[in-house]
Amino acid sequence: MSTQTWDETRVRALHDDLVALYEPVDRVAEHGADPTAEPGEGVRQLVTTILSQNVADENTRRASEALFERYDDFAAIEAADHEELRETIRVAGLPDQKAARIQRSLTAIREETGGAYSLAFLDALPTDDAKAWLTEIKGVGPKTASVVLNFHFGKPTMAVDTHVERVSKRFGLVPESASNERAHDVLDERVPDELIYPLHVLLIRHGREHCSARNADCDNPVCEAYCDCEHCS
Repeated sequence: MSTQTWDETRVRALHDDLVALYEPVDRVAEHGADPTAEPGEGVRQLVTTILSQNVADENTRRASEALFERYDDFAAIEAADHEELRETIRVAGLPDQKAARIQRSLTAIREETGGAYSLAFLDALPTDDAKAWLTEIKGVGPKTASVVLNFHFGKPTMAVDTHVERVSKRFGLVPESASNERAHDVLDERVPDELIYPLHVLLIRHGREHCSARNADCDNPVCEAYCDCEHCS
């Protein structure tokens, strides 16, 4: 783990070096146009992100398609028989837990808005308050909340998946002993707001292509400049 001090200048340098190794991040190409004009899109993002917890992207896609093909709207999903909902999303893994999380989330949203299935109210809240509202829902952790708030609303909060956490710790950007929740807090504090989304994407790519959990390929300029993990030493 790198022991150098991370300040804004060094974070920006890391971003630029990752861009040089890969390419600039195009937010629209990654996630499409800003969907905030559609009231239900934020809710769909939340539901899909819950489905994606601890499962491959292809299984998330299959579960999401099955869910939205079977039920006409969010009200139908909230009111669905638990066993039926569980079987509908089984391909996503942890079907009991995810079905309960989805229905709890929809209930919380409906009760907060007085009947609407929309997360538009989060847009007006400060980022910390919006994240706190989401994470009060049992089963919605900081990563799920950050995905919704950053990808959908453009709020400055880093979604820390396994790749982001691993690379950040190896680079010393996040303390090795930090929990995942603490890693979210540290990255939100250290990364300039406008770099949170592109750095998230670039760290994931670096974690997949070079800084993997095992047999990391450290023969690249970014690892040479920022990392001194066991694979680089």
